[in-house]
Amino acid sequence: MGLAVLLLLGCNDSPPRARVLPGPEAPEEPNTSVDPQDTLCRSESRDPGRVTLHRLNRAEYDNTVRDLLGDTSTPARDFPPDDHGFGFDNNADVLSMSPLLMEKYSHAAQVLVETAWAKGRFSTCALNPAQPEPCARKLLRDFARKAWRRPVTEQEVEGLVAFIARAGQQGDGPEVGVKLALRSVLVSPHFLFRVELDAEPTSTAPHPIGDVELASRLSYFLWSSMPDEALLQAAEGGHLHEPSVLEAQVRRMLADPKARALVDNFAGQWLYTRALDFSQPEPRYGFDEPLRQAMRQETQLVFQEFVSGNHRFKDLLDAPFTYVNDRLAAHYGLPLPGTNAMTRVDLQGHPERAGLFGKGALLTVTANPDRTSPVKRGVWVLEQLLCKAPPPPPPDAGGLAPTVDPTLNIKARMAQHRANPTCAGCHTLMDPLGFGMENFDPVGRWRTKEEGGAAVDSSGELPGGKTFTGVVELRGVVKQDPDLSACMTRHLLTYALGRGAEAADRCTVRDISQQAEAQGGRFTDYILAIVRSGAFLQRHGEAEVSKP
Repeated sequence: MGLAVLLLLGCNDSPPRARVLPGPEAPEEPNTSVDPQDTLCRSESRDPGRVTLHRLNRAEYDNTVRDLLGDTSTPARDFPPDDHGFGFDNNADVLSMSPLLMEKYSHAAQVLVETAWAKGRFSTCALNPAQPEPCARKLLRDFARKAWRRPVTEQEVEGLVAFIARAGQQGDGPEVGVKLALRSVLVSPHFLFRVELDAEPTSTAPHPIGDVELASRLSYFLWSSMPDEALLQAAEGGHLHEPSVLEAQVRRMLADPKARALVDNFAGQWLYTRALDFSQPEPRYGFDEPLRQAMRQETQLVFQEFVSGNHRFKDLLDAPFTYVNDRLAAHYGLPLPGTNAMTRVDLQGHPERAGLFGKGALLTVTANPDRTSPVKRGVWVLEQLLCKAPPPPPPDAGGLAPTVDPTLNIKARMAQHRANPTCAGCHTLMDPLGFGMENFDPVGRWRTKEEGGAAVDSSGELPGGKTFTGVVELRGVVKQDPDLSACMTRHLLTYALGRGAEAADRCTVRDISQQAEAQGGRFTDYILAIVRSGAFLQRHGEAEVSKP
């Protein structure tokens, strides 16, 4: 029986949080009855799910104006923060539009156009003051096609060219009119939102999305940015949906430096690397900005190898290498590489540092400022690796009581939670996973004694009697769990679609994880399996509701 199934059995009296679904069932074991879920997934058709109009988030906006205008000033840093849904800030359901944000968009458009104009970004032709329309028409058609990520109609082009006449009525030259038109492109819903126009808006049957819409789904999944010319041409030519063309584009895009967006935006949120910016350990731990930066870069560089390399996705849990500089190596107790630059090192002889659980960034963000938190670390494993989030704590749940006995370690102090029937069900799930990482202090240094002198106890017992001691054995338990692949898929699919995985997606998640593992289980295999899925390639409309 898998770890996730055991965990579910230990806390099945409370409903799971809305943002996390029950994970897939364990594979059918010999000499047991057939899994009803397996039978259901073999016979049931797949629902691609609903599509919500998707506003560009701040990262997508900055990357898009970078690729559209060559502007790297990151104007979205002045926008209001994006909300999060299902763990990611590209969730369309929570990306609302406010009057303040619209004001920010208008101001950014003005600055972006003026800057690009001064730098000659729009010098494809020369405006003739006596007859500016031919040049303006070409300039605006080309720009709107790229900015709106689709072909533009002649009516749309003429609407943009009309700004020249409006400027003239105010006594301004054609250059002013063209700039106004360019700004209007950047505040249009066709730029600020990823618009998908359904050819069959009232059909509830799944049907393919258009190639142009597919290009945007693909580019914002892999690059958090607009399609480039090669991708847009493949879409406009009607070939992108062809399996060989689609795979070739995916592989080309993953090899492009812009695929770094998967590291920053997918892994940055899934692995909590972004949260490191807000961690403030107490001064006594010696945590400083160079250490923060090195920890962040370590996780990013390791994940980048999984994006561009040949590693199995599951090997994130025990990858036998990492990246350190002298500052981070000294912090970890590893041999110094002799440089301030992040350097790839082999972890032979230091198995405690292998994989995710040995990374200082993760260990720091899942600790409290003044002590470790087995609960936070355990919950991270449950939510991010097994998709088995515990229910919220009851309103009267207390924190960790102050110790009156310095010989008690944190495991003994937390025993009171497991003794309380109200708390026991969930702490029995969370705490053992966190105890397995107790040899790491609040900033990820290795230790055998806690600060009060008590010996660290890193052993744990899971529901069902499975036991382990230390991070290496914990890592093995989690990696062998049959639900790990499906949970990784669930998070990646949620990010890819910009919506939360729902009950109807259970079989889709199962399909994708099985297909990816059958192809070798590399990160690229998961990406390709998602991109080939009906959830990514299809949509359905909504039936008309008759009015009373």
